[in-house]
Amino acid sequence: MKQRLAARLAERRAQHLYRRRREVQSAQQPALNVDGKPLLGFCSNDYLGLANHPRLIEAFTQAASRYGVGSGASHLVCGHSHEHHALEQALADYTGRERALLFSTGYMANLGTIAALVESGDTVLQDKLNHASLLDGGLASGAKFSRYLHNDVAQLGKKLAAASGEKLVVTDGVFSMDGDLAPLDQIAAVCAQHNAWLMVDDAHGFGVLGETGAGSAEYFGLNSEQLPVYMATLGKAIGSFGAFVAGSEALIENLIQFARPYIYTTALPPAVAAASCAALALARNEPERRQHLNQLIVRFRTGAASLDLDLMDSFTAIQPIRIGDADTALRWSQALEQQGIWVGAIRPPTVPAGSSRLRITLTAAHTAQQVDQLLDALAHVQRALT
Repeated sequence: MKQRLAARLAERRAQHLYRRRREVQSAQQPALNVDGKPLLGFCSNDYLGLANHPRLIEAFTQAASRYGVGSGASHLVCGHSHEHHALEQALADYTGRERALLFSTGYMANLGTIAALVESGDTVLQDKLNHASLLDGGLASGAKFSRYLHNDVAQLGKKLAAASGEKLVVTDGVFSMDGDLAPLDQIAAVCAQHNAWLMVDDAHGFGVLGETGAGSAEYFGLNSEQLPVYMATLGKAIGSFGAFVAGSEALIENLIQFARPYIYTTALPPAVAAASCAALALARNEPERRQHLNQLIVRFRTGAASLDLDLMDSFTAIQPIRIGDADTALRWSQALEQQGIWVGAIRPPTVPAGSSRLRITLTAAHTAQQVDQLLDALAHVQRALT
């Protein structure tokens, strides 16, 4: 076993795919202290700039003073507090669903939900570029598992026509490495045609897409009949931690009874739930955050296009620049850091070989001047490396 572990690590290093953690020594905000060095960050998923908001900190502090730190047990034992209950109600209201159920992480929500919905003899169909947690959930579910080409609704329809048992179609709402959207209106129509249920992981859409920020479902105008299983996370635009699934009364009660990652996990700290509630209120009542973010996205894309950078087709806060091989992407990232900019190089296995990229993410906490600073740094690195 020791030899295997050493060989695997050596192979990763040789392929320029070795990853290491960086130590952030400041609050989540654009101006960061990373490994003792000041950097301007463009790699956070804190899309609305709420992670360091005073109201979230106040709500967290007050709840911690009342409930303590840990929840003490799983939701079904004694860990389900008033703060958890209030957050679930707020999430159901925000998403326009009957009920919502909290999970400790998005990964657990996806694993638990898929496994609770399907069984042997059923069929799970997923987009080829879905998040790893969705793919793992499909593979572990015991159902027949198949993937369709990215956003290829025609191929999905053909696979649904040949599918057996209960059918569950699963897709990201916003794809985390490309920034593009699933055509949920078309997918929902195909699902209805073939009597299939649709599940959407909207981790990167919730809080930022739609008129009120209620996510991809709101953006496409899909109700709970068209999109029965809506999952999203609270650690991105909401600036907190955790995840949830929203849907019908029957769906949520089934998850409570049968979703093992929900049943056998300690509940989130009540203070985290309280902070999430405060964040939801800000997300709903301060649309100017989304407006500012959208202005920054346009500013960045205009500037990047003028540099003839290989932008991907995204109007979301995720703005990847295609580089190609892993080594070159890593050199771009390192050169940007020398210019005071922190942008991660996304390499295989997260993305396919030959499609390594810089994954730039913009937030409502950034300023126009900071976006211009990023563009200046990209221009400098482009001249140096090409």
